[in-house]
Amino acid sequence: MKHLTRFAFAAVLAGTLALPSGAAPLATVAVAPAAGDRTYAAEGVVEAVRQSTVAAQVPARILEVRVRAGDAVKAGQVLVRLDPRTAADQLASSRAQAAAADAQLEAARRDYERNRRLAEKRYISQAAMEQAEAQYKAAAAQAKATIAQAGVASTQSTFTTLVAPYSGVVASVSAEVGDMASPGAPLLVVYDPAELRVVAQVPESYAPHVARDRPVRITVPGSGGDARSIEATRMVLLPTANPATHTREARLALPASAQGLAPGMFARAYLPLSLAEAPRITVPTGAVVRRPEFAAVYVVDAGGRAQLRQVRLGRASGDSVEVLAGLVPGDRIAVDPVAAARQ
Repeated sequence: MKHLTRFAFAAVLAGTLALPSGAAPLATVAVAPAAGDRTYAAEGVVEAVRQSTVAAQVPARILEVRVRAGDAVKAGQVLVRLDPRTAADQLASSRAQAAAADAQLEAARRDYERNRRLAEKRYISQAAMEQAEAQYKAAAAQAKATIAQAGVASTQSTFTTLVAPYSGVVASVSAEVGDMASPGAPLLVVYDPAELRVVAQVPESYAPHVARDRPVRITVPGSGGDARSIEATRMVLLPTANPATHTREARLALPASAQGLAPGMFARAYLPLSLAEAPRITVPTGAVVRRPEFAAVYVVDAGGRAQLRQVRLGRASGDSVEVLAGLVPGDRIAVDPVAAARQ
């Protein structure tokens, strides 16, 4: 295998070469040097900038679910109603305890005032006066605590009605009427379709060379298999890398005019590089024969004979894959390796 300087592939269809024994012509492409591109194609996914998981804050049984997945909702719209009886009982109990604490505080205050007047006339000892004062302060602290607890119970009583945090779309609903809602357990997910972005992973070796002042083109699948092209309005490349994948996350804001997109859709971002890539060879992905031990392509000579040649592959980009070694400019490779293997 010859080692080569990395050329770019010019996938120029060079017609067909006749095969021996009158077989059907074999379609080939020629490898030729060409300028390398200045972009890195990163696969990503569409996600919402604002996406919220709505969960219960108090344990209660679900009485009503008013929305379904795909419904548009307004900010403050009621989504789920929980059984309010437990919260109402807790509120009543807390208010009763607060009333009892107020009564004890009033009794302690009167006892304190009475003992203070007696102490002024020296009818009781200083120790008795200090004890009455301590009892009054303890009753005041207990009253404040019970009032605060009643306030917490009052706030929790409002948690039985779950509302939309903002205007958006219901992405999923995981609750049914009759289920028991637990604090923190997701009931439904809401997202804002007005603010979407594409999140893609960029290898550490390419991240320093991403040009942040140049436009980024994004393609997403369209109807009929055609890809839609969208230009990102803003790019943010996170400064930290994922220790498991050794990649950095690129967040690409999508324009508000981009219609028909939803979180979870596949997207491919073409990130511009500040430095030109070294010339390289790429071949169509379908022309590569992959085996557990090696990768190869069928190289067709001038007589139309196809021979399997081992190659060393680099990174894939779209419908092509880079060849690091095994091919030189001028080689002709079979587009269809299955047809080449039959000759």
